[in-house]
Amino acid sequence: MQKLPTFVFVHGAFANSFSFGPLQAELALLGHRSVAVDLPGHGFEATFPAAYQAPQILDALAEEPGSIKGVTLAHNAARVIEVLERARRNGPTILVAHSRGGITTTAVANARPELIDRIVYVSAWCPVDLDVSDYYTQPEMADLDAGALAGALVGNPAELGLLRTNFRTADPTVLAAFKRALAADLTDDEFRTFLNTFQPDENLDVGTSADRAQATTWGRIPKTYVRLAADASIPLAAQDRMIREANALTPDNPFDVRTLEGSHLRWLAHPKPAAELLADLAAR
Repeated sequence: MQKLPTFVFVHGAFANSFSFGPLQAELALLGHRSVAVDLPGHGFEATFPAAYQAPQILDALAEEPGSIKGVTLAHNAARVIEVLERARRNGPTILVAHSRGGITTTAVANARPELIDRIVYVSAWCPVDLDVSDYYTQPEMADLDAGALAGALVGNPAELGLLRTNFRTADPTVLAAFKRALAADLTDDEFRTFLNTFQPDENLDVGTSADRAQATTWGRIPKTYVRLAADASIPLAAQDRMIREANALTPDNPFDVRTLEGSHLRWLAHPKPAAELLADLAAR
C-alpha cells in the first residue's frame, strides 16, 4: 500500500510554525500528516525583548540584540533539509512554501532534490531570472505599497544585523497599511490575531544569483504554484512572472498552477480550501 506523503511547511518573513496550525488541523482531519518548520531564530528561538512588551520602550527596542543576527539562507536551508531527511523515513514528502519561505525552499531544492517529491509554492518567492531584491524594481511590483513595513521599522538594520518591526504598534496608519498589504479580506480581529503571531525580527540574507532555481536539480522536481488571487504583498502579476520564468527554465517540467481566492494570509486563517487543494495534490 502506497504511503501518504508528509507535508513540510516553510513559513514566510517574521512568521513561524504557528502560522500553519489551523491548516495542519484541517489536513489532519483529511487524514494527512504534516510538520511545520521553524527556521533558525523563529518560533521559540525568537527574541521578544522586554521593551517590545507594553508599555513599549522604543529607544531600548531599537538597540536590543536579536538571536536571528547572523542567520543566513544556508542556515535556513540546513534546518529544512534536516526535517526532510527525518520525514523521508515515513515516505514521500511535499515541501510547501509561503512568501519568503520560497527563497529557502528553492535553495533546499537546489541542494537536495532527492529529498522532495513535490514542491508547492503558495504565493511564495521563486527567484529564477533575478535576485529577489531585483524583482521589487520590476513593473509587476509597481503597485506594491513600499511603505507598508517602513512605518513600523525599529532601529538600524545595519547596526542590529537584522530587520526589526514593531507589529505591536497601535498607530492606526501603520496598522491600516499592514492590513492592506497582508489581509485586506480578514476582519480586524482576525487580522490582529494573526499579527500577534508574528515576531519582531527577521534575518537579512535573501541569497544571491547562486540561489536562484537551478534546472539540473530544482528543475527535476514536480512542482505546483498556488496563486493567491488578491495578494497585495506579492501581486498576482509578480506570481505569474515567476511561473513564466520557471516554465521557461524547465519547459519539460512546468508548474502545475492552481489558484485560491484571497489575500496573502487568508488561506492560513481560513484554511479549508487550501487543505483540500493540498490533499488533492497528495492523492496524485
